Amino acid sequence: MDRTEDTAPAGAPAAGDTPRDAPPSDGGTGRRRRRRLLRAALVVVLVPVVSLIAVLTALGINYTGDPADGTRTRDRDALWLGHAWVDGRKKDADVTALARRLRDTGIRDLYVHSGPLEHDGTLPKSLHPRARWFIDAVHESLPGVRVQAFLGDVLASESSEGLVLADPDTRAAVVRSARQVLDTGYEGVHLDLEPMPSGDRDFLTLLDALRRETRSRDARLSVAAHQIDPLPHLHTVFGLFTEHSKWWSQEFFGQVARRVDQIAVMSYDTAQPLESTYGGYVAQQTSLALEATPPSTDLLMGLPFYWESNFDHWGHAETVPAAVRGVRLGLSRTDADRARFGVALYIDFAATEADWRAYEEDWVSR
Repeated sequence: MDRTEDTAPAGAPAAGDTPRDAPPSDGGTGRRRRRRLLRAALVVVLVPVVSLIAVLTALGINYTGDPADGTRTRDRDALWLGHAWVDGRKKDADVTALARRLRDTGIRDLYVHSGPLEHDGTLPKSLHPRARWFIDAVHESLPGVRVQAFLGDVLASESSEGLVLADPDTRAAVVRSARQVLDTGYEGVHLDLEPMPSGDRDFLTLLDALRRETRSRDARLSVAAHQIDPLPHLHTVFGLFTEHSKWWSQEFFGQVARRVDQIAVMSYDTAQPLESTYGGYVAQQTSLALEATPPSTDLLMGLPFYWESNFDHWGHAETVPAAVRGVRLGLSRTDADRARFGVALYIDFAATEADWRAYEEDWVSR
């Protein structure tokens, strides 16, 4: 038997023990504090990582399956065109080449950049001196294809510089600018104002006024739309950390869609890292947009006809094949027979032969 234990008084701690009621040493307190801080740091790091992995996994699963038969072009597609078509840089030979490219595709509308608007809503005619020539040339080379004036500006929602929609005079000037391009011969107005906060009532008021103008001319009104909250109220949560308006609520998207003839979702610049997650994201966006868009409005899903590599747009992930497959999956699951549906190609001057081939083979092929 150990003599230390044998000689210790009854109830006394053995040698080397610390009485239960003795205060811990400073070293023990420091170790416990470090352990708590380490656990907290692990939670801070792991929770977002685990959440991100869960989201990416869900998007990847959303990209699986086979699109339904018949989920192809409805001949209501659109193409965004750069400013060179109306400022004098493009010639007859360019229109001939464009017509050759678009013939036998599903493209029905051309959104040709004819602005930008001034911050007060006005539009200098000097910005599109060759507009009438281009409209006539398209009508001759591509009968049945409409030419719409692509007008936009940056909004003063994130800085002091930009167009202020809350100003009634500015909204009235935008309507006059729309009247001006329709007088020129454009068959519609395609509006792109960014960044547009979700729920902006002034934007809805402007659309109401523009719709009255375009309807009186038998012209089209279309808008480029932000993406829809992939998670409920994400635009609100995101707004707590940044002023940038990345998403719209599904409710606001529907309010916009009911006021226009066409709504084109800018379903690119998603920051998705993989083709599978990007395609799954597009499938989800397509479903959300279909749910919110009335059958009387053309819904177009944007295809990335350009290549960039940055945090917002990873070129290896945001591909035309992935986007088209995502569009077809979302259409298949939500409203496979929707007639007023198409894709919109952004943008002509950055497109590659691979982009065009993917559009024609994966979407146009009958």
